[in-house]
Amino acid sequence: MFEFFTNIHVDWMGKRKILIAISIFLLLAGLASAVGRQFTEGGTDAFNLGVDFQGGTVATVKFRQKPAGDEIRSALQSVGVPDSVIQDSTDKDDEVLIKVPNMGRREEECPRVDESGRCFVKKALDTFGPEAEGASTLQDNEAAAYKIVGTDSVGPVAGAQLRNQAVIATLLGLVGILLFIAFRYDWTYAAGAVIAVFHDVLITLAFFSIFQWEISLTVLAALLTLVGFSVNDSIVIFDRIRENLTLHRGQSLYDLTNSSINQTMSRTIVTNGLVFLSVLALVLFGGEVLRGFSLALFVGSITGTYSTIAIASPIAIWWQSKLGAAKVKTVRAVSTGKDGKELATASRRSVTRRPVTR
Repeated sequence: MFEFFTNIHVDWMGKRKILIAISIFLLLAGLASAVGRQFTEGGTDAFNLGVDFQGGTVATVKFRQKPAGDEIRSALQSVGVPDSVIQDSTDKDDEVLIKVPNMGRREEECPRVDESGRCFVKKALDTFGPEAEGASTLQDNEAAAYKIVGTDSVGPVAGAQLRNQAVIATLLGLVGILLFIAFRYDWTYAAGAVIAVFHDVLITLAFFSIFQWEISLTVLAALLTLVGFSVNDSIVIFDRIRENLTLHRGQSLYDLTNSSINQTMSRTIVTNGLVFLSVLALVLFGGEVLRGFSLALFVGSITGTYSTIAIASPIAIWWQSKLGAAKVKTVRAVSTGKDGKELATASRRSVTRRPVTR
């Protein structure tokens, strides 16, 4: 493998407290944003949920001359629809799917609350020309610029079901990761990797709460992608730690972990750097439709790389050191006399815990 850096000597474990403090600060900032927004009277919700979760209307519109997605979105914003999703039809070039959130009942625009979404879509599209009313088609009415060929409503109950299924899918994925790493390496490594994944997801959600980026199904897809990305990087370092444990049995686990991170740093820079550049291109040029997806991957690619060094490895090493200290206490407790006093030989015995490899 091509390597940029071959001689790195950075004491990552020595900087773990500073790195963990940064993570705690970001997590607390996200928690303060979510709680503050949720309990502020007249404020916004903790998260800016999209149509898929909070319910809304999906309108299928056929155009005579289809405008650009940004033009449709600007027209919707001009009539008071801030968050809309514009998607081109997969099989018809002249049709567009327009998703708008629940707008509530407004007598001046639409008397029926169940048709409020259609009313706002119609009001926005009238800026491009009149609609083909009734049963007439665009071919029948040459003056018409568009026609709403169908509308579907997504209720908040369906949105809540989608949200619950997404959470369950994420948790099941984490359980599978925990079991695999525990079987393949050691359960202390598994705990470090899963905690790091939780860290990455929570920090990404913290950014979505602070900046009120919209959360849709594509964002959940990005979060699931982030789970695999973060675990893959952790496994590479864990595998190098396991190799070094076999090759350098005389070194401490602290030094071995530092060496393993430094030895895999070139691989981390190459692979994660390419991912970061690809995601950055999505953020800059992906457009409004992929905005949430690209932003989630952008934040997640940074936190996923960071957490492998600052979260997963230190937690695994800390847990193993605690288990080693517990084993030392057990040996010393067993080496006592009948009167309960510690034997002299036991008190002078030096007990050193060797990491167990598989």
